[in-house]
Amino acid sequence: MPTLDDMKRMADKQAQPLLTELQKKPKDAALLNQTALTYKAAHQFKLAAEYFKKSLEIDPKNVAVRADYASCLYYTGDVDGAIAQLQKSLTYDPKHVGTLYNLGMIEWKGKGDADAAVATWEKLLKLNPALPQKEQIQHLIEVAKQGKAAVAEKQPN
Repeated sequence: MPTLDDMKRMADKQAQPLLTELQKKPKDAALLNQTALTYKAAHQFKLAAEYFKKSLEIDPKNVAVRADYASCLYYTGDVDGAIAQLQKSLTYDPKHVGTLYNLGMIEWKGKGDADAAVATWEKLLKLNPALPQKEQIQHLIEVAKQGKAAVAEKQPN
């Protein structure tokens, strides 16, 4: 099993041609995104976030890039920053499945707010009624509600 240092070295090697190309085209949003994805795949979330952020400075309405940026922020411990990025994505595409799904997960797991997560996932299902993952989302809603109920039962009277 490779260590994070091993993964960083592999990512640096894989990213080298991209970084060379970025020297010629520093404002290429797609190239910045590709570089970020290389580092994200190697769990180098802080470095990946830097490249996603640069890509978004050039192409701020790219919802997919913003979702990847948000996940990197989450994995580096910036839960509020991740939520802010996902909420910004919703201003560009209020029905975006990945954004709504991730927002719910971060509200639930990152903030411990089952109510917010359930509301987000219910909105996801309402806006996307033919969603192929509908059963999975419904299951998450039930698990979040059950978890909240279990916590409430443990509270002293």
